[in-house]
Amino acid sequence: MNATHTNCVFPVNNFNSVKENILNWISRFGIFVFLDNHRYQLTPHTQEVLAAAGCKESVNGNAGNMLAVLQYQLNKNKSWWFGHLGYDLKNEIESLSSGHPDRVGFPDLFFFRPQVIIRMGDGYIEIDGKNPQKIFSEIVSGKNNGNDSIAHQVDIRPRISKEEYISAVNRLRRHILRGDCYEINFCQEFFSEEAVIDPLAVYKSLSAVSPNPFSAFYRVKDAYLLCASPERFLKKSGNQIISQPIKGTSVRFPSNTEKDLISKINLSESEKDKSENVMVVDLVRNDLSKICKEGSVKVTELFGVYSFPQVHQMISTISGELEKDIDFKKIIFATFPMGSMTGAPKKRVMELIETYEKTKRGIFSGAVGYISPEGDFDFNVVIRSIMYNAASRYLSFQAGSGITFNSDPEKEYEECLLKAGVLNKIFEKK
Repeated sequence: MNATHTNCVFPVNNFNSVKENILNWISRFGIFVFLDNHRYQLTPHTQEVLAAAGCKESVNGNAGNMLAVLQYQLNKNKSWWFGHLGYDLKNEIESLSSGHPDRVGFPDLFFFRPQVIIRMGDGYIEIDGKNPQKIFSEIVSGKNNGNDSIAHQVDIRPRISKEEYISAVNRLRRHILRGDCYEINFCQEFFSEEAVIDPLAVYKSLSAVSPNPFSAFYRVKDAYLLCASPERFLKKSGNQIISQPIKGTSVRFPSNTEKDLISKINLSESEKDKSENVMVVDLVRNDLSKICKEGSVKVTELFGVYSFPQVHQMISTISGELEKDIDFKKIIFATFPMGSMTGAPKKRVMELIETYEKTKRGIFSGAVGYISPEGDFDFNVVIRSIMYNAASRYLSFQAGSGITFNSDPEKEYEECLLKAGVLNKIFEKK
């Protein structure tokens, strides 16, 4: 086969082994993304494995006019684009600013046209790139297997103390009492300086402990994202658009079936969690109504409770039919950042987030995904994620919860620790 850019499909037998080999193969590139559904039966479904590596061209920069620049490139080159929307794109959508330090270094927006695209499902692997036969041979042979033996050197610390966290939550409850907002997603950072890790090995460990349907291993030069997200931000198929926000969390008890079921039932009956969830549902309905045909926005599932390896989650689904001539830029202007990571009303809570949080969110509570040549797309919510800069050796992860007036600050703190504990566990010395 000659070295032309083409698309080929190859049969495969050992799904898990080949999937790991794909992960190993793409990790040698300076820019790549690996999206893994972990065999969840989602509605609507996602590609089981979708990976992109190498960069033909990119759109890259911080908030200002980046969505317009990206839209220009999407119009000019109807191709596959992969990348992320950082939380601080809010600053070009609303009159906002971000003054906190950003120690990880992802730009507010980065999208790239890849040299190689790999799709995988049961029994097949599809490769789009130069000389797909050669790429397939390298993948199945297990070359470039990476080094899983590097000893991690990580000392995780909280950016704020428990006392500072509880004080902030009480002040936020006073804002709610005054009518400044109804609900706010408040996050805290856990970090390590001079951290030494092998990002590929850590991602594999994270996937083993917490395989979730919107997982991603993503690299932009020195900046890495190791993501075990259970949440979809937004999916577009033709003129249909869907959002599936998560609000409501309870712990799993895998070794105790009865206790685990009780935890799930308690979540499904929790008035506090339902209250948070419905606020976000109303916010998403309002966002989608700006870009969808009148009367088409519907809540197709309210308060669904789904089980993941570490936690039960309350998920609702909102869908709509897009108006004509609604492009990607207009969709993101109407919907981003996602309501599950802000609160309501959106602009005011983003101002409060800037006031009370201590770290720039960056790619955290942003979105990673793809845009197809037809303009369809699927993006996750970047939560349950480790961020790492290989040059500065700075490692970070953030965790948050939805604060309402009825929130118990101690319980909200415990929820943050529950979410952070899954990530912290990866670095515990065996």
